[in-house]
Amino acid sequence: MRDTASMTTPVPLTFLLSADDVEGLPRSPREVAVIGRSNVGKSSLLNAVAGKQGLARTSKTPGRTQLLNCFVTPTGATVVDLPGYGYAKASKDDRRRWRRRMDRYLREREPLAMVLALVDGEVGPTALDLEVLAFLRDHEVPFTVVATKHDKVKASTRERRKRDLATGCGLEQKQIVWVSAEKNVNIPRLRGLVAAWLGS
Repeated sequence: MRDTASMTTPVPLTFLLSADDVEGLPRSPREVAVIGRSNVGKSSLLNAVAGKQGLARTSKTPGRTQLLNCFVTPTGATVVDLPGYGYAKASKDDRRRWRRRMDRYLREREPLAMVLALVDGEVGPTALDLEVLAFLRDHEVPFTVVATKHDKVKASTRERRKRDLATGCGLEQKQIVWVSAEKNVNIPRLRGLVAAWLGS
């Protein structure tokens, strides 16, 4: 993962459209995707990166995001919020559709420059998280693990949690970006990374 300067200025994102499949997404020079299990904090993270609380709809109900939600910058570069996975009440058909949709998007989306793979820092990587990371590795899709909810991890256990999470993901600690959307922890750094991946 190439690091870059932190940005206190939010990434200028506006909502563009929601699509059922990759074919419904617009042309884009460069794109960043956000993927993670239901309730990992994808919408809150996008709102923090963009500095707009109402940009991506947040919900306490897991599985709310079922479409590919596309956001655009003034240059035409895009960020796509992918449907959350691991919702316990999802039917087998819903899970099958999710897998097919994600497989097509990750394999076929040519402008895709980076996938932000969100992992709950309080819980650690789940079996489904590891399955997604394995898919990204197997298909050589560039990704960065972002550990959310930094503020929810007790200070006394934080260093051990960082080591354990990195080991669980098969990465070095320095390869993981720990953030808290609520407390603005490392959000400036993530803004800088996203801006660089989008070519801003």
